[in-house]
Amino acid sequence: MKTDRRVLLVVHTGRPGAVHLAREAAARLGRAGVGVCVLDPDFADLAIDGAGAVAATESAANKCEIVMVLGGDGTILRGAEMARGSDVPLLGVNLGHVGFLAESERDDLDVTIDHVVHHKYTVEERMTIDVTVTLDGSVVSRQWALNEASVEKSARERMLEVVVEIDGRPLSSWGGDGIVAATPTGSTAYAFSAGGPIVWPSVEALLVVPLSAHALFARPLVVAPSSVIAVELQHRNPGPGVLWCDGRRTEDLAPGARIEVRRGAKPVRLARLHLGPFTDRLVAKFDLPVEGWRGRRNVSEAVGRAAANQRVSGS
Repeated sequence: MKTDRRVLLVVHTGRPGAVHLAREAAARLGRAGVGVCVLDPDFADLAIDGAGAVAATESAANKCEIVMVLGGDGTILRGAEMARGSDVPLLGVNLGHVGFLAESERDDLDVTIDHVVHHKYTVEERMTIDVTVTLDGSVVSRQWALNEASVEKSARERMLEVVVEIDGRPLSSWGGDGIVAATPTGSTAYAFSAGGPIVWPSVEALLVVPLSAHALFARPLVVAPSSVIAVELQHRNPGPGVLWCDGRRTEDLAPGARIEVRRGAKPVRLARLHLGPFTDRLVAKFDLPVEGWRGRRNVSEAVGRAAANQRVSGS
C-alpha cells in the first residue's frame, strides 16, 4: 500500500522483546496505511521489510510525521537527536526500567498505535541546552543536550578543579568529580542522582549540580532560563576532564578549557498521549508511597456532609 504518511521507528534491538514489538508495531502501522522507516543499522536485525517498512538514514525523520522509539531513556535520547534536527515530535514506548521520557509502556502498544494513526496526541516543547567549549579564546566544540551536560574528571584517582561562573560573574571554585548543568527534563536523570532537585517540566529554569564537591558551598542551584552557566577547568589540573552531553556524546577537555551552557535555541517536541499532572508521573515512575491520602475531594465531601447534618439537626 502506497502512502505519504511515514513514521520513523527507532528501536533498541538489544532489549528483550524489542524486535518482536517492533515487528508488531510496523505491521499494525502498515495495515493502517502508515509507512515505516527503520534506521539502516537496525533494519536487518528487525527483518521487517514487509508492511511498507524501508531502511533509512537518520535524516529520514525530515520526511516523517513522528519519531516513535521503542526502548529506554537512552534509546529515546537517541531518537531525540533525530527528532530535534527535523522538528518532528518524539514518542517513546518504554521498554526499560524507569523510562521518564517515555509516554507509554509496552503493554499499551495497541492504544499507542491508534493514537499515532489518528493523530490523537498533543505536542509539548521541552527546553534544551546549547553547550560551547572554548580553549584560549577559540571555539573547539558546540554541542546540545535535552537532559544535561556534565563536566567530569577523566581519571578516577584525581579530583577535577573547576571555577563556576553564573551570568558573567564568578560564583565559587572547588575540586571534586565535576558538575552537571541540567534542564527541567533532566532533573529526574543524572542531576537527580547527584542530589539535585526535581523541577516540573513547565518551569523554565536551568540547574547546576556539583558532583562530590570538596567545598563548604557546593549546593545545587536553580537559575534563570536566560542565565549563562560557565565552568572553567583550572590550569593546574594534572590531566584532561571530559564533557558528556546526555550521556551519549563526549569529548576530552584540556586544562584551561571553558564550557558555557545556555538555553538551547531549539527545543525537543514530545508527543503526549496523556495530559495527567506531572505529580502522577512521579508517583508512577518512582513507585512513591501515597497510601493514606484522602485528597481535597474527600475533604469537600466531608464538609458537605457536616453542613447537611447541621441543617437537619437545626430543623
